[in-house]
Amino acid sequence: MGWAVDAQRREELARRLQAVRERIDAACVAAGRAPGDVALVAVTKTVPATDVAVLLDLGLTVFGENRVQEAGAKVAKVAELRPDAAPRWHFIGGLQRNKAKAVARWADQVESVDSVRLADALDAAVRREQDTGGRPGPLPVLLQYSVDGDPERGGVPRDGLGPLAERVAACAGLQLTGLMAVAPLGADPDAAFADVAEAAAWLRVRFPQASTLSTGMSGDLEEAIRHGSDVVRVGTALVGERRITSG
Repeated sequence: MGWAVDAQRREELARRLQAVRERIDAACVAAGRAPGDVALVAVTKTVPATDVAVLLDLGLTVFGENRVQEAGAKVAKVAELRPDAAPRWHFIGGLQRNKAKAVARWADQVESVDSVRLADALDAAVRREQDTGGRPGPLPVLLQYSVDGDPERGGVPRDGLGPLAERVAACAGLQLTGLMAVAPLGADPDAAFADVAEAAAWLRVRFPQASTLSTGMSGDLEEAIRHGSDVVRVGTALVGERRITSG
């Protein structure tokens, strides 16, 4: 392989992945949906590139990062460890406009667009990458919706969704693909995801291309799937509580 990971860690990741997949499948069945309806994004922030390489071996292909510098280095390292693989990288955290250029180089999707100014910065960065051959096409993005309107946690409130969607849809470098949301801490997940589902339905009526709903994490993926999520972003249940190490 040209790289190695502790056998115990490999077994742990395999066991955790099986358990997460079983939870997703069970939640789909309980919601009257087919198990294949819901995609899994492995949230790999603070874990080493060797873990990503193992997860690639275990069949995962989509990975979520939320720290620009860490992600850029990890993308490069995974490409070195697994040049035969084709992972897809989603940026899922709060993104500063001055980091748009770096993200445009490697992200296959950004799930956290929550302002017109960020959309404009990403659009400009993507078009520069396209002009220089760094990207073959536009960058798919999700709008981050705020359930409670708290600006500290990011996201756009319901009355801002329409104007933001219009701006993103008009950007040549961006492709509007859907909505992302996080249930507020301490909130009832069912109520939060019901609200998210309404916002997603509202958006799809006006922008049919915005068909993806990405919501639900380790602690609340069942409720999210019950309310129609197409994608769940799972970190802790999959990789455990870890801090980044070399590799």
